[in-house]
Amino acid sequence: MRSWYRETRYECGDYMDVMIYPVYTKTPVRRKKAKPTSEVQQKLNEIYAEEKLIRIANANFTPRDYKVELTYSSEYLPQSDEDADRELTNFLRRVKRYRKQHGLSELKYIAVTEKGSRSGRYHHHLVMSGDIELFDLVALWGKGIVGSDLLIFDENGIANLVKYMMKQLKEFIGKKYKRSRNMIVPEAKKRDNRFSKRMIVELAKDTENRVEYEKLYEGYHLSKADAIFNDVNGGVFLRMRYYRKEAAWLKRWGSRIQKKTSRPSSSAGQSSQKGSTRSSR
Repeated sequence: MRSWYRETRYECGDYMDVMIYPVYTKTPVRRKKAKPTSEVQQKLNEIYAEEKLIRIANANFTPRDYKVELTYSSEYLPQSDEDADRELTNFLRRVKRYRKQHGLSELKYIAVTEKGSRSGRYHHHLVMSGDIELFDLVALWGKGIVGSDLLIFDENGIANLVKYMMKQLKEFIGKKYKRSRNMIVPEAKKRDNRFSKRMIVELAKDTENRVEYEKLYEGYHLSKADAIFNDVNGGVFLRMRYYRKEAAWLKRWGSRIQKKTSRPSSSAGQSSQKGSTRSSR
């Protein structure tokens, strides 16, 4: 049975996701494939959705953009998931209109709504275009407190932030995130026969060997690599994430990995209660 290895790459701004896996001319002889249970399939779908959203986020946002949290004052608390979703949609519409009126770039955003498991209170988490003052966001929200922070990137971009946002959907009936339609969606770039099985097996033996992995892609540093061995057909699956040596976050912070820190109190927003601003409405 003939097989070869296929490389699939997603270029996401300063980041690149790579998967290398075997392709067979004929399906390998194996046990009858068990159909995944609905629970397993749901988990897989969640993983695929999360991975796709991480790629989109890394491709569209920079350290100049914001993470934002919108909370409600008691008098404005939504009474249902539908009400909360409507409030978020209206806020995004107002921000979009404001940016257009003031000559700012078109709004890009990813947004999720969270409903507290104990309190039942709604709030919204967003990643959105920057270049807008916190005080303007407060006025455009007008329902309560706005917390704002510049995005902090690391070797994996803002993957941890996206994962956190996706987890917040569990208590929300809709369980869907919102994103603007003007986002860059990284396309898969595929090529075959660049790698031999012997080469892939050797790489898979030591996923901590940055030197060898970085030889594969000039201009990139390795963030992480994982290998999966298929005991049934002997195939090897490699998955890697890279970041550019000239990445914007590296230029800003130097070669060290910057730990997440709060912005100074004089900056355009804080993620903490202390640095948040309450609407005057």
